[in-house]
Formats: sequence, C-alpha cells, structure tokens
Amino acid sequence: MEKRGPNSPPMTDPIHIIGGGLAGSEAAWACAKAGVPVVLHEMRPNQKTPAHQTDKLAELVCSNSFRSDDSEANAVGLLHWELRAAGSLVMSSAKPAMVPAGDALAVDREVFSATVTAALEAEPLIEIRREEVKGLPPEDWTSVIIASGPLTSDSLASAIRDETGAESLAFFDAIAPIIYADSIDMKKAWRQSRYDKLGPGGNGKDYINCPMTRDEYISFVQSLVDGDKTEFRDWEKETPYFEGCLPIEVMAERGLETLRFGPMKPVGLTNPHNPEKPYAVVQLRQDNISGTLFNMVGFQTKLKHGAQTEIFRKIPGLEQAEFARLGGIHRNTFIDGPRLLDSQLRLKSRPSIRFAGQVAGVEGYVESAGLGLVAGFLAAAERLGHATPALPTTTALGALVAHVTGHVSGQVGSPSDYQPMNINFGIMPPLSGPVPKGRRGRIERRRMMTERAKIDIQAWLGGIKAVAAE
Repeated sequence: MEKRGPNSPPMTDPIHIIGGGLAGSEAAWACAKAGVPVVLHEMRPNQKTPAHQTDKLAELVCSNSFRSDDSEANAVGLLHWELRAAGSLVMSSAKPAMVPAGDALAVDREVFSATVTAALEAEPLIEIRREEVKGLPPEDWTSVIIASGPLTSDSLASAIRDETGAESLAFFDAIAPIIYADSIDMKKAWRQSRYDKLGPGGNGKDYINCPMTRDEYISFVQSLVDGDKTEFRDWEKETPYFEGCLPIEVMAERGLETLRFGPMKPVGLTNPHNPEKPYAVVQLRQDNISGTLFNMVGFQTKLKHGAQTEIFRKIPGLEQAEFARLGGIHRNTFIDGPRLLDSQLRLKSRPSIRFAGQVAGVEGYVESAGLGLVAGFLAAAERLGHATPALPTTTALGALVAHVTGHVSGQVGSPSDYQPMNINFGIMPPLSGPVPKGRRGRIERRRMMTERAKIDIQAWLGGIKAVAAE
C-alpha cells in the first residue's frame, strides 16, 4: 500500500463531485462506501437545464430503459452485471423501480430518481449542496470529479475550454414522446415482447405494438421527412448527432427502408387482430410502475410539437393518443478525453480533477454510471493512499475507461473522429486461442467474452478490497 506523504490532504478533506446525475451519484456513493467524505454539487433546481423536469438526483432525461439485462451474450447486460458486483447505487435503485420491458431493464423514472436521491441524502458521509459551480474548482479542492453531464452549464464548459485550450466537442441528443396508456386503441394495437422474450419483471407481453401496412408505412415516412422541424442556431448547425440516438425523422431521411430495419422492424411479433404480417411496427414501452405511461421506442425527435401530434396520431392505434410529454432535442457536450485525460481519468493539465459520465465521452445511462463508479473508486483510493490495481480492458468497465482515455486496440492518443461510445464487444480485446468461427459462433464468442469479463472484474474488485484491508 502506498503511504500518505507529508503533503497529502487530510482525511477529513472531502472529495468534491460536480453534477448529481447518474455518474455523479454513482461516484459519490462509491467514495462514501469507501469511507471518504463527499460534497456533491448539483445546480438544480436553482439553475435549470433544457431537458430536466425535476430537482431529483439521477433524473432520467431521455429513455426510461437501461437496455438489455442479458449478461451472457450482450455487452450492456454484462455492464449491468459488473455494476451490481461492484455495489452500484444505480443498479440497486433500479430494482424497486423496475417496469416490464421484455429482456431489457426499464424503470419508473420518478421512483428510480427518488430512490437514488433518498439513498444519497441518508448517507452521513455525503453532503449535497444545491449550487452551481460556475468555473473550475478552487485549488483547495484537492480532489474533484466533474460529472456535469451532457448539459454542462455554459460557465463551467467555458472554464473547461479555457483550461484545456480546446473547444469541447458536441452532438445533439433527442427525447422520445410519452403517451397515456388509456388513450391507445387496443383494438388495433396489442401487447407482446419481441419473440415473446421474458426479462426482469416481464411476462412476454411487455410492449404495446402498433402495426402498419406498406401503404401506411410509406405515407408515415414521408410525413416524417416533410414535417416541421426545430431550427438550429447558427453555432449549432455543424454539431453532429450521436449515431446511437438519431431522431426518427433523420433516420427517415436516410432511406425509405431505414426505419423498417431499425426501431420499426416487424420481426418477432404476431398481430392477434390480423393474420397478415405487419409491414412495420411501432413499439411503446412501459414508462412507470403503474403502467399509465408508455414511451415511443426509438422515436426521439426534433419535430416541432404541433408536427409531432399530427404525424404520430397517424400511427394505427394512436389516432386519439394523448401525450404526457412530447419529444425534444438538446445539445450535448463532451471533452476530447484521449487527448486530455490520463489512464486514471485525471485531467493531465490539472491531476486533482477527474472527469466521469457523458461529459467524458461515454453514451448511455449505465455507461455514465459505470464511469462514475470507477472515478469514485479511483478518487477514494487516491485519498486513502491506496494503490489501485489496473482495471482490465477485458471488462465492460475497463473497456469504457480505455475508450475515453484513448487506450483502445493498443493505441494511445486522440483519434480524429473521437465520438461518445456505448458499451459494445467491439471495444473489448478479442479472445485469445481457439474460438468459434462465423456467424453461428457469434453468440458463443460473446458468452466467452462475458465469462472472461466476469472473472476479471471479480479479481479486480477482490484486489481493491485486499489493498484496502492492509
């Protein structure tokens, strides 16, 4: 174990965490559980954002889904498994908030954020300050985690640019509409999960499906292309979209069949009202525990509100739809992590500052939580004077850290096209030795990768506990 030097900050000196989203909440929890005091700074409700609607911590802004919970053949499900093994607050808070979603893990947004908030407020080592940090932290904040998220305030973003000498990268992210369940015509729609898959809390009938004929689909796609859309300001016009969360109308513009091979694919579904196979299907996923709200899966949009209600009510079963929330769009920012961060997520120009979550260059709820958890582990270990074992890149958590710090595929540095990344098997090292070949062997290869990751993450967590016990 590393010894604390004479110039080390006192143990009573807290770690400051900026941002109370998923990453910040997870980082604060990890630090506190390691016995290190935390000050968590959250600017809401004093300073609002274009997307948040409450003052709760870890509020889910876009979807209510944490995506697949399959830890054997899906990289996202593997990340869920690793987070649970590491004592994740986000994953434990998802359990009481869970709603049916096939093989995915989805939650009631309000129950989830209330659970996270209550846990953090009840933790004696965490102080929550409702205030905006308008610039880089003062020098006497000896350990800081910036987890301000994709909606980082202009003043903090400007300070980060001044420190790093580079413009933050940016992309647009969009929000899907939410519909009242009792306004959906179930004489046209039906309940079924794709391929009748069972998931956490599910029964194989977790989604509401709205079918379309070929003519209805073609007309709908044209309406999306022609619909009245949000106009961007001049400084926003060159900002790219994140490919994993494209607005529905942007996908429509890419070709007539794009949506039918994306969020509107008809596979794995059987319409009980009509024996003829639907040409396309719109799926709605339960958004709250009571089942009164459903969100339109994959329907994030930049259409203006009037156009949304007009176009989406053309979907069979949604002719009388009442919207609890219409879709929207906001600008996300993230730093050039491979150029700016070291392997410990520290800012190279100022190592007392770490970055975590979407502002560091990951995309997705659980990816943000994962980076927050790792940043919390690293900051707490540093404060306690512990040597932290290297996080294996064979794990989902390690692969995310490697992505944002530029250590992907054995390369170090900043690629010219650096973009936010969801967890996927492509950013994890390939298997060594004989492996199943071809498409038929793909599932088995993935299972081998998840088995390797589970062994490696347990060894890493065991190493952290062993060092802490010395």
